Amino acid sequence: MLEVKGLRKAFGPLVAVDNISFTLEPGDIFGFIGSNGAGKTTTIRMLATLLEPDSGTAILNGRDIRVDPMSVRRQIGFMPDDFGIYDDVKVWEYLDFFATVYRVPKVERQSVIDNVLELVDLTAKRDAMATSLSRGMRQRLSLARCLVHDPSLLLLDEPASGLDPRARAELKELIAELGRMGKMIIVSSHILPELADFCNTVGIIERGKMVTHGRVEDIVRSIQQTRILHVKVIEGASEASMFLHGKEGVAATNLTGSTTLTVEFVGDGDMQADLLGVLVSEGYRVIEFREEAANLEDVFLQVTTGAVN
Repeated sequence: MLEVKGLRKAFGPLVAVDNISFTLEPGDIFGFIGSNGAGKTTTIRMLATLLEPDSGTAILNGRDIRVDPMSVRRQIGFMPDDFGIYDDVKVWEYLDFFATVYRVPKVERQSVIDNVLELVDLTAKRDAMATSLSRGMRQRLSLARCLVHDPSLLLLDEPASGLDPRARAELKELIAELGRMGKMIIVSSHILPELADFCNTVGIIERGKMVTHGRVEDIVRSIQQTRILHVKVIEGASEASMFLHGKEGVAATNLTGSTTLTVEFVGDGDMQADLLGVLVSEGYRVIEFREEAANLEDVFLQVTTGAVN
């Protein structure tokens, strides 16, 4: 696991990171959110052992970033927001070089390279020149480079920067898959709706301070006290709205169309299931019943002031 304890970093009078703490466990995908200059990159560079903290530390699987940085580096895959691709190097050669740097045994390198290329869907580009790849493919190649030594923690600084919508969707699914494989992942990004899709935990930083952090659902719930349920029936939405009014957990109902309505709901998942069961048992033919996705943008705007360092 990763334990971040009171990290602090100042550059002269400017405090870039101020007493940041959080904990991640295997499979956690941590969305690191903040405006430009908030301290995200400085925090990530400290975790990558490229900057030494003024105080505080982080422990990765028992290894301290300040006491044993080389051991920590062997467990980390760091993808900066701007990375270099060497000229006159094929894709497989690029990965072979980094596998060698990370001391992957020579007899294993071929299979390791093949596996990471398959994971990032670049097998067809194995023998292509690295400089010939599109921006999205270069991002995937950089991520493959981070995986050749099988790290337990991935640090991804603005990985979707400059990507088109399709490339962002593909990268998002790849990061989610890595989380399912048990990797701990820290992703800094400004694309808040997409973070809500695949991050199970987030942290919001402003002027070097962690404003809030925790599970996405808990943070959203702390700001939005009610859940918004979208309900669609084949017919009788007006009657269904009146029927639901006053039921357990229902704070309000709003008719949004001839067959659709929204429900402001204060119950948990079990109570939602019961509410759906009541609707169906009453004879309403429900064809859609879903909770509105967590809105990180609303949370971000409410807990931050817009101030920058």
